[in-house]
Amino acid sequence: QVQLVESGGGLVQAGGSLRLSCAASGRTFRSYPMGWFRQAPGKEREFVAAITWSGGSTYYADSVKGRFTISRDNVKNTVYLQMNIVKPEDTAVYYCAADRYGVGIRIRPNDYDYWGQGTQVTVSS
Repeated sequence: QVQLVESGGGLVQAGGSLRLSCAASGRTFRSYPMGWFRQAPGKEREFVAAITWSGGSTYYADSVKGRFTISRDNVKNTVYLQMNIVKPEDTAVYYCAADRYGVGIRIRPNDYDYWGQGTQVTVSS
């Protein structure tokens, strides 16, 4: 069983930067595509970014393209989300997830099998 724990969330001003981390324990996730999702109050959980098992390919939601960067370190069993030029609209609980059956990149929450507890990101104006 893979356990995921997010960290790095907090309060940041608009235009600032924040780096989220997702540490995996238990069974290795080296072969799993990984994704970041977020859920704002009153909204459905939405896709943010995903990365292949090797880190060779990434995919981003239009709302974060050019501002966010997903990466992974398989030696450390950690995936990251670098958030730059954050906006108030980025305020949400951010979740990392592992896609155990994926061979590429998928963007639907239901495609992912393991989820972290989430970390709150609040962007002030």
